[in-house]
Amino acid sequence: MDQDKVTEFLGRAMTDMAATGAAGLTVIGHRLGLYRALEEGPATPEQFAERTGCHERYLAEWLRGQAAGGYVTYDRTTGEFSLTEEQAFCLADPNGPNVPAVFLIGLGYLRAEPRLTEAFRTGEGVAWHEHSEDVFVGCDAFYRPGYVASLVPEWIPALDGVAEKLAAGGRVADVGCGLGSSSVLLAEAYPKATVVGSDYHAESIDLARKKAADAGVAERVTFEVATAQTFTGTGYDLVTMFDCLHDMGDPVGAARRVREALAPDGTWLLVEPYASDDVEENFTTVGRLYYNGSTFLCVPNSLSQPGRYALGAQAGEVKIREVVEQAGFTRFRRATESPFNLVFEVRP
Repeated sequence: MDQDKVTEFLGRAMTDMAATGAAGLTVIGHRLGLYRALEEGPATPEQFAERTGCHERYLAEWLRGQAAGGYVTYDRTTGEFSLTEEQAFCLADPNGPNVPAVFLIGLGYLRAEPRLTEAFRTGEGVAWHEHSEDVFVGCDAFYRPGYVASLVPEWIPALDGVAEKLAAGGRVADVGCGLGSSSVLLAEAYPKATVVGSDYHAESIDLARKKAADAGVAERVTFEVATAQTFTGTGYDLVTMFDCLHDMGDPVGAARRVREALAPDGTWLLVEPYASDDVEENFTTVGRLYYNGSTFLCVPNSLSQPGRYALGAQAGEVKIREVVEQAGFTRFRRATESPFNLVFEVRP
């Protein structure tokens, strides 16, 4: 046995454990508004306690732990902690990368570990709605900045003729819409378009309706509780699915329903997590992030539904294409991509 390799592996494991604990500290900072408070300016733990109303001793340990991980900056000459512009953008700005949201998802799905452990033995599923609310809220908060950055500026323009249809008053079905951020973004960008969002999770749809009302687009964005196989309506110019096809027990059935719902010249915008068809090429930090989430959320949800297809979050383009072609679509292309997503244009 190579002792240097043992030491290297133990170092990797300790890094992972440190990150696991840091996830909890990051969520605490998010829930208490500590990052936004620290964005106001440097502070010692005593000053920070006065600013936030939280207990000084807890804050001191939190600040030191955050500084040890590089999430907070420490000035040894003054004893003050602060956020750089970049740290504040990632941790305190909800329209930035929203790093706390990904940890909110992780802590949320880890609560299901006992059930998932048993599911490994039995093969039973764990449905999406059976998870903590932190999973639903965290997913929306984490994915939204990426949609803000890419959906209207990049993904829609990459589709042939779709932007023009929406600008003229197109009809959109946003399937698997979750809390409705994507639906609202489309309505805000295209004031003449109408959007129907659907999701099987009633609690998410309740939050989506509130989000649309708060954004002032409720007259053009409606929501329904429905599965991807049963959402209503036909003649849609655009059907969208964002990071959800791989969660479905029957993705082929969902794809067939999309084909029925599209207008003859309609387009299906299918956005999936970035993945290579070569499994080993997914052995990256992003791939690991997705495999972890897929094991806790995506595969168990699929196995809880009829069909039990279980694509998983790292399915890759070949498997996605197989689903699309089984449903009868004849045109499928990768329209664009990002470090986190593959974006496909699908047509009948």
